[in-house]
Formats: sequence, structure tokens, C-alpha cells
Amino acid sequence: MTDKKQFIDFLVKQNVLKFGRFTLNSGRVSPYFFNLGSVASGAAYTELGAAYAEAALHSGVEFDLLFGPAYKGIPIAVATAMALAQRGVNVGVAYNRKEAKDHGEGGLLVGAPVSGRVLMLDDVLTSGKAIRGAANLIQSEDAEIAGVVIAMDRAEVMAGSDETAVSELRNELAAPVISIAHVSDVLAYLSQQPAQSEALDAMQVYVEEHCAL
Repeated sequence: MTDKKQFIDFLVKQNVLKFGRFTLNSGRVSPYFFNLGSVASGAAYTELGAAYAEAALHSGVEFDLLFGPAYKGIPIAVATAMALAQRGVNVGVAYNRKEAKDHGEGGLLVGAPVSGRVLMLDDVLTSGKAIRGAANLIQSEDAEIAGVVIAMDRAEVMAGSDETAVSELRNELAAPVISIAHVSDVLAYLSQQPAQSEALDAMQVYVEEHCAL
């Protein structure tokens, strides 16, 4: 199982996890921001893929294919497949285009045939739009959604809902949603960083107001 502190330290060093003042798509002002698009080197993707592979294997979920929703999910799926292969688990990788290609092989799906039990991989759930769109594509191929693995569960309850984005998606897909790290792990990490006391205070206020722990 991935060491949470080590994983969060990796995210901070890669500038994936940043602390400050950020306006989210929801309109909320958050004291932290998460963007796996900041991972930008082979060594970093090797480490990230290893964390996803470990989470997938540790979950006990059975799967035949990895699926990366466009666009951030694509390199995650590739890195995870490579990490799994190093562990003796060889699975196919597929992903979707944002828009259907009208020449060549055409269509929205790329890579291995989408069939069997499909494990979806993405960075963090906000609205869940990318995951839901990919799930519809997978189901249209008569494949089964085995589960979803994400890097971070923000555990936020959005306005007008009693559930977090993760719990809503879990119920909607009737499949497990596995997170490598949780916002509570971020709090634990910050509590061990004396120089980040201001960020910790802001995080605690935000979590108490918007999150379900």
C-alpha cells in the first residue's frame, strides 16, 4: 500500500499539490489546488504509475483493461500499465478522444478493444464529467466498469447535495472508487510541516466547512 506521506510529498515536489488561494470551477475559494497535469518527466510518471498500480492491486478489484479518460487520464493509464507489467500483470490500455475522428480508423475510442472488466483512472473528482462521459462510452461497448482509481479524494460535499463527488460516482456506477490519498492525509502531512502552519490553518477551516470526513 502506498505510503500516504511519501505520496503527498511527491505531489508537492511535482507542483501537483499547491497551497495558497485558488478559485475552483465550482466557484469555491480553496486553500489548495490539485493538478496532475503538472507531472512532466519520465521519472515522475514512473513514480506516479507505481502508486496507481499499487492502489489498483491492493484494492482487490479484478480488471482486464485500463481506461484513461481524455486528457489527463491518458498518461496515467499508460504509466499504470507499465508499472503493472513490471509486476507481472499485463493488461491493455484504452482511452477516448474528446471529439470523434472522421478519417482513418475513426471513432472516439483508441487503443485496446474496450471489453471485459474496465478499470478507469483519473486524477481527482470535481464534477466527474470526464469520468461519466468515459463510463457511458465503456458501457456502450457492453463492457463492465470494474472501478475507478483517482489520486486524491477531496471529500467535498457540493452545494445542493448530501454526498461527496466520490460517493455520488460510486453509487451511480455501482462500482468502487479508490483514492490513493484523501484530504485528511493532506492535513496529516501539513501538521508535520512547521513552515506550513498557515496552510494547515486554512485547510482545517476549509475542510470543516466543505468536507465530509
